[in-house]
Amino acid sequence: MEKPRPCQQPFFRDAGAGPGVVCIHSNASTSSQWRGLMDQLSGRFRVLAPDSLGAGKSPDWPQGRVVSLADEVALLEPVFAMAGDPFYLVGHSYGAAVALMAALAQPGRVRALALYEPTLFSLLEEEAPGSEAANGIRHAARDAAAAIDANDPAGAARYFLDYWMGAGSWDSMPAARQGPVAASMVNVRGWASALFGEPAPLQAFRALDIPVLYMVGAMSPASSRGVARLLTHTLPRVEVMQFAGLGHMGPVTHPQVVNDAIDRFFSRS
Repeated sequence: MEKPRPCQQPFFRDAGAGPGVVCIHSNASTSSQWRGLMDQLSGRFRVLAPDSLGAGKSPDWPQGRVVSLADEVALLEPVFAMAGDPFYLVGHSYGAAVALMAALAQPGRVRALALYEPTLFSLLEEEAPGSEAANGIRHAARDAAAAIDANDPAGAARYFLDYWMGAGSWDSMPAARQGPVAASMVNVRGWASALFGEPAPLQAFRALDIPVLYMVGAMSPASSRGVARLLTHTLPRVEVMQFAGLGHMGPVTHPQVVNDAIDRFFSRS
């Protein structure tokens, strides 16, 4: 397997002092997603929130080669180092998948994990190739990639956002927010490749013997809930929290509810 290559330093936000917390955002987002959580935790923790590859002010998505979740982990290594060992990890969606892979690579560095619906679709494929649960996001990513090829980033964003948040979500989004989200869709084919192609098998996560808060939205689609079904029966020290009325984008649509759950979990860990 190709090893991740070194790249430029990531952009990151930094607030507070104390034990380190690193927060990794979802696709089509940036580190700004975690500003509320940073404000909430910075009185007791040093909170670092980086931009992932191709997001915000971090380096662009590498061209001309397949990019893996290990590349995302490699980009964030300087941020992990600044957090100090052991540190806490927070992640949402794609960012939660990156957080899991970072913890799996070096579990002794991570004190605890707070995850909101990691999108490791490779686990669904391992269970059943061509998994029906994964078909919704598979098709949405395919259609979004085709829209990018047709020079229609807004159309790509509509396919992607409406899958995760429900029909009409893109059209109801404020115009000021639509521009950055549409621009981020250039990476949608790469996101899908990294998530569906991750080689780590489900059983590898049995070795991740650290406290994990695994958060799920009751209104989320089958793909992310299917991953949750597999991981929550595999991770050895997992606490599952389901939010009634929330979907996959709960940390964005209802940040205070999710942030409070993370805060309480870290206080116990």
